[in-house]
Amino acid sequence: MSVREQALKTNRAYQAFLKTGTTRLKNAVLDTIAEQIASDKDYLIRENRKDLEKGRQDGLSGALLDRLALDEKRIAGMIGACREVAALPDPVGKISDMSVRPEGFRVGRMRTPIGVIGIIYEARPNVTVEAAILCMKSGNGVILRGGSSAFHSNLALVQILRKALRHHGVPEDLIAALDSTDRKAVDEMLVQDDLIHLIIPRGGESLIRSVAEKSRIPVLKHYKGICHVYVDGTADPGMALRIAVNAKVQRPAVCNAMETLLVDEAVAPVFLPDLIRKLQEAGVEIRGCERTRAIYGKDVLPAADADYGAEFLDLILAVRVVSGIDEAIGFINTHGSAHTDAIVTRDVARAQQFLNEVDSASVMVNASTRLSDGGVYGLGAEIGISTDRLHARGPMGLEELTTTKWVVMGEGHVRE
Repeated sequence: MSVREQALKTNRAYQAFLKTGTTRLKNAVLDTIAEQIASDKDYLIRENRKDLEKGRQDGLSGALLDRLALDEKRIAGMIGACREVAALPDPVGKISDMSVRPEGFRVGRMRTPIGVIGIIYEARPNVTVEAAILCMKSGNGVILRGGSSAFHSNLALVQILRKALRHHGVPEDLIAALDSTDRKAVDEMLVQDDLIHLIIPRGGESLIRSVAEKSRIPVLKHYKGICHVYVDGTADPGMALRIAVNAKVQRPAVCNAMETLLVDEAVAPVFLPDLIRKLQEAGVEIRGCERTRAIYGKDVLPAADADYGAEFLDLILAVRVVSGIDEAIGFINTHGSAHTDAIVTRDVARAQQFLNEVDSASVMVNASTRLSDGGVYGLGAEIGISTDRLHARGPMGLEELTTTKWVVMGEGHVRE
């Protein structure tokens, strides 16, 4: 089937679902998906092993293999995501900002699906389920194009998703996947602007830039996750240590992991030795500025200019000593990617300054950057994290997958 034919089928399924897609039906489909994933757990793990074996043969890094793996914990996470999304309020049809005009008619805004959404993503097969269930619950059709490294895993998951739709009488093409790993299929999808209404790429910077350059369809972008933690001079040392270690080590290959640590010069001589020792024990390679190396020269590599602004996605950390909060904020706004940045401080005024002046989608006080996640924020599963300014910014859940239309309620009103 050509990409054009698939887009046409999904568009038709979306149009039909506009009429039949009640909240009760959506939640029933989600329950069935969860049950089917649970019953097919062993099958999913077997199919995923095929992808992992090929990944090892192709020389994928340990970090990429980790993103690719489907183990019992991640399968349980997908099941949990289905339950969480089912429990969330359905945004479609919600009317807000209703006001009565002087003439007596009412004006408001109604939440409505965006339409057909194309999702282009790389190694993480759990994205297949997260993207599909969020699009379906928000009333959208979705065309999935996963990476070739997760081909068998994605195919197995899509079969489960479509089977659940059929079980409830929903056109199965509401959730579709491109059956080609050829990159030309992506290029063809990006020009179907009469049938597809939004493209969301999830993956490396090169993928996202390529999609943005080629697409005739609006693209929601997230180029990089260059996240900073700034340890202020008033920070509680124990809290700062826990946050910094968690932000770097807990899962280094994801977009909300810390890539650069900034430390106030007032506390750097005392704080950095303990932190660097702890990070090195966890296998982190430290690349530091001259002042960092002067404080803790042992096994600290000199940081190159390119290290500040790099998305390592690995156990590598750039460290820099700064003169204070003003330098830290300026550094973050210059070298960051507007994803997630955090301050550790006991000073309320500095915390507020950081919140006001750091230009990122998520700004945190005394918390790890790893908390920047739709599930953690209470959105259920997320479709991704947008570093754009329109129409959504930060983690995108159900409401961010809808748009609004104006509704007017009159009683025979006409314009004089």
